[in-house]
Amino acid sequence: MALHCLSSSSCLTIQSKFKTLSLNNNSSSHSSFATFKSLCFSNKLSHNVFSTGSLTMSPIQRPMRHSVVCEAATKKKADSAAKRARQAEKRRIYNKSRKSEVKTRMKKVLEALDGLRKKPDAQPEEVLPVEKLIAEAYSVIDKAVKVGTLHRNTGARRKSRLARRKKAVEIHHGWYTPTPAETVQ
Repeated sequence: MALHCLSSSSCLTIQSKFKTLSLNNNSSSHSSFATFKSLCFSNKLSHNVFSTGSLTMSPIQRPMRHSVVCEAATKKKADSAAKRARQAEKRRIYNKSRKSEVKTRMKKVLEALDGLRKKPDAQPEEVLPVEKLIAEAYSVIDKAVKVGTLHRNTGARRKSRLARRKKAVEIHHGWYTPTPAETVQ
């Protein structure tokens, strides 16, 4: 912290108040003071401000005026907003990777299903590799939901989209015939 006095009388008053103030809390190096922000205060300084830190003083000679430099170190934890920002960035990258993997797996399944649908002489056994891709996609989606990257409804919607597309291909080739819905009386 830096204290700059404009008049010599206020400097003497502040300096005399600080001469009796001893607030060293096992702070051995003065090089750590360079990291603290500067703080200006008046000659009506409360002694409670430095009750939890360490205080050092050194007079500085400048042409035509005198200044007193005070540095105080508080024993506070790391800034919580900065920590939250670091955590959010870490989670953002992690979630981005998970979402990308979900999209990639879904894209592979949808491309395989489109290729199978366009194939005129497709056999029912050709759907087995697609079912394996669907199982892998389901697994990735479920993991993303479990860790909180995707909402559970979003995961369910994406799995449903894959299942509906597979069923549409099966219906298109005649491998699956939906049963007519019975009327409830």
